[in-house]
Amino acid sequence: MFLNYLKIRKKSCTFAGEMGHLSKTQIKWVRSLQLKKNRDAEGVFVAEGAKCVHDLSSSFELQLLADAENASTNEIEQMSSLRTPQGVIGVFKQRKEDLNAINEELIVALDGVQDPGNLGTIIRTCDWFGIHHIVCSRETADCYNPKVVQATMGALARVHLHYVEDLSNTLKQYKSAGYPIYGTLLEGTNMYHEGSIPTKAKGIIVMGNEGKGLTAEVRKEVTHPLLIPSYPAGMATSESLNVGIATAIVLAEFRRDNN
Repeated sequence: MFLNYLKIRKKSCTFAGEMGHLSKTQIKWVRSLQLKKNRDAEGVFVAEGAKCVHDLSSSFELQLLADAENASTNEIEQMSSLRTPQGVIGVFKQRKEDLNAINEELIVALDGVQDPGNLGTIIRTCDWFGIHHIVCSRETADCYNPKVVQATMGALARVHLHYVEDLSNTLKQYKSAGYPIYGTLLEGTNMYHEGSIPTKAKGIIVMGNEGKGLTAEVRKEVTHPLLIPSYPAGMATSESLNVGIATAIVLAEFRRDNN
């Protein structure tokens, strides 16, 4: 069934053209898209693996498809960014997002999350918990980085990322529109205490950089600082949580209190 679907999609690929073998120029082009400057210049990105390509094709326009029908194993390896290529590579057009189109009540914002693996995990986690929009500072990793795309496991099809020049100013605008701003801070209120999270889940949950946390400018916009407590209280533990794990914990608590 899936292979039949891919054959249909191949016919709509504007770059791949006929069903013939991929050219050396096409192979080189796909390989070049591992660099952000090339992805931005072309307005495309690469995904690998049959499931990931299948899921993304529902929301992104497929430009080129490489698999066993039009590329050798060696050529797939040349184009792949993975240590173990998965046999199917798709090149998709990047999606143009509109920040003004967001009408969700619960949004995630990322303040300088730089690790591609962490960003991919956060996107996948948001997809699981029904969060469809993430607002990102320009310092946040590129959502079209191949490592991010692979880590999302296709969730990028359903979660929209909006990059803004000034995250603190964007949060200020949302705050003026009545959105509470939640941020995880060491001086925050234990989020498991009754009343820490409202029964109506409206707001923006801000997660910070892996090493530095939230920037000073973004901290100023936080109206509801939250603490994820360590256990048992008072015992020495790790200094902090991975931002991807922290995001999952916070979203789980928001959804638990609002089911």
